[in-house]
Formats: sequence, structure tokens, C-alpha cells
Amino acid sequence: MAGNNKCYRIVIIEPSMIISTGLRKLIEIRHGFEVVASLADCYHCVEKINHLEPDIIIINPSTVEPKRRQHLEELFEGMRNAALVALVYQYIEPEVLKQYHTVIDISDDSEKIAQKLLQSLDALNAPSDAADKNELSEREKEILVSLAKGKINKEIADQHHISVHTVITHRKNIIRKTGIKSVSGLTVYAILNNLIDINEVE
Repeated sequence: MAGNNKCYRIVIIEPSMIISTGLRKLIEIRHGFEVVASLADCYHCVEKINHLEPDIIIINPSTVEPKRRQHLEELFEGMRNAALVALVYQYIEPEVLKQYHTVIDISDDSEKIAQKLLQSLDALNAPSDAADKNELSEREKEILVSLAKGKINKEIADQHHISVHTVITHRKNIIRKTGIKSVSGLTVYAILNNLIDINEVE
């Protein structure tokens, strides 16, 4: 079970100020949790959220466009170390809720919310997910290919229309998953895993 000796950083994404303020108070009653930001939507604030380095992101699923609700990883790419928690007070499709590590209901009290937040961290770090967590995502493979081609962070950011900070986060995830720190080693990895042809390497 996740311990309470650390203060977990939380970002709330909820358009209603009444609800986000109430939730914040319920969370911060409990020791070990700090709400570092309350945001009205996730689209204009992804970079801000990334910089805040949250442990938990609490999201009202209705703030996510319907076509993207089943692709949360794409929306929050680069933040794979954060648990995603759904804040629900209206009907949300079960298939959508499956993507979250846990679900907070509008009727939950502070104790139940705290339990669910800790459960979300356990779900994020569950051993059964180890194989999936060590497998590179499609975006990480794209970044790896760009690295193997000799591109620097700024060039990769421009090519993939993401920030340099997000590129760095992807690089950290690639290093963590592969256990390889050098660009030359990652290039060999990309070639051996058929992500890039040896003739494409500078």
C-alpha cells in the first residue's frame, strides 16, 4: 500500500469552482496530500501540469472531448508517472472510466477520497502492470527514432509539435524503460528492435 510519509502533489481539473474548492478542502484535511493547482480544463494547461510534476491528476471526465475520452494517454503523454482519477457526478461511460486508476464520487467523504487517492497510486505502481510499463509507447518510439537520427531536443520538439520539456520527459521514460542512457546505446536498441534502418542513422 502506498505510504503516507510523502506529501503527494495533486492537480484538479474541474470547471466548477464550487466543486473544485470543496474537493480541495476535503483532500487537504488529510495529511500527505497537497493540491498544487485547480484548473478549469486540461487542453490549455497540459504544459503547466507537466511542470507541476503531480503524483495524482483528478479529472472531471466531461472536460475531455468525447472523441478523446478513450485516449487519455495521448492527452497526458509525458505524465505517465501520475495516477489519473476520475471525478464523477454525472453519467460517464464505463469504457471511459476503465482508463482511470480509480473513481471519486461526488458523495465521497474526505476519508473515502483519501483511501481512493492512495489506491490510485497503488494501481499506478501495480506489479501486474510492469510489462506494459516497460514497453515503449508509440510516441516514445517516435522520439527514440528521432534520437537515433541524431536530432537534438529542440529539433525533436519542433518535429512532433511538443515542448522541449515534454521531449525531455519522454527521454527519461525511454531511459527508464530500456535501461540505456547513451544515445549510441539507444540507437543500437532502435536498430535491433526494427524501429529504424541502419542506413537512416547518421
